[in-house]
Amino acid sequence: MVIPVHDVNPSRRTPWVTYVLIAINIAVLLRTPGMAGSLAGEGGLAQWCRLESFLDQWAAVPRELIQGRLPELVPTGRTGVGPAGPGCVVAPPDYEKSPPLSALTAMFLHGGWLHLLGNMLFLWVFGDNVEDRLGKVRYLLFYVLCGYAATYGFALVDPDSATPLIGASGAVAGVLGAYLVLYPKVRVWVLVPFLILLPLRLPAWSVLGLWFVLQAAYSYGAGVSQVGSVAYLAHVVGFAVGMLCAWPLRRGTPPPPEPGGALWGRSARPGPVWPGYGPDRRPGPGR
Repeated sequence: MVIPVHDVNPSRRTPWVTYVLIAINIAVLLRTPGMAGSLAGEGGLAQWCRLESFLDQWAAVPRELIQGRLPELVPTGRTGVGPAGPGCVVAPPDYEKSPPLSALTAMFLHGGWLHLLGNMLFLWVFGDNVEDRLGKVRYLLFYVLCGYAATYGFALVDPDSATPLIGASGAVAGVLGAYLVLYPKVRVWVLVPFLILLPLRLPAWSVLGLWFVLQAAYSYGAGVSQVGSVAYLAHVVGFAVGMLCAWPLRRGTPPPPEPGGALWGRSARPGPVWPGYGPDRRPGPGR
């Protein structure tokens, strides 16, 4: 799998929504029990029990989403010793959980720093141009829609699962699908693991197309949702919804300038010069 690091595609406006989404995801991970100390190698049963309690309250669970079956007993976050030895204490929940709302909160939960950084890297590289094309409000609604579609799409396939489904992957996959439709020929700098990390500049259709093909292939045998695993089917659903939502906008999207030679950094992101538009005829918001 290639690792995208930069696209040669200037945006006209600062992508504040994308920045805020990234900031919220980072802040939530820092507030997730046990995650802030995971970089230092902290762990143990107490940390796991707190995490289980946190996820049970805020993560999306397919059985709850589709069947409305909420558990009678949930982890409290405390530890205890039972007949089978040490474990997490369970009790009736002291909160009211809304399954539809959990599909939203689950978009901002992650199972660890690698999970978070992988999602946020893709959102950082590709989200700014999709936000620029849709406009801030429509982009935010689009992001949430793709996340909901991915979560419920996965839950419909495995409606009896009681395992938490978390992560921004479904929503980010929608952003990737929209980018593929709107900017298929844009050049993207990627790192290819080949003995070393080899930098290459490839068209977006090849980078994102390969990503989608891999997710679709993995979903046949690895569509699982527990923490530490990957809900590949949710990625496929989110990507497809993103493509469908962006399809009506593809003809009105100004193409980015075609770069010449190997560009990097600021030289790869010149000022917003859009072919077909004079200096006084830039597209309005939402174009």
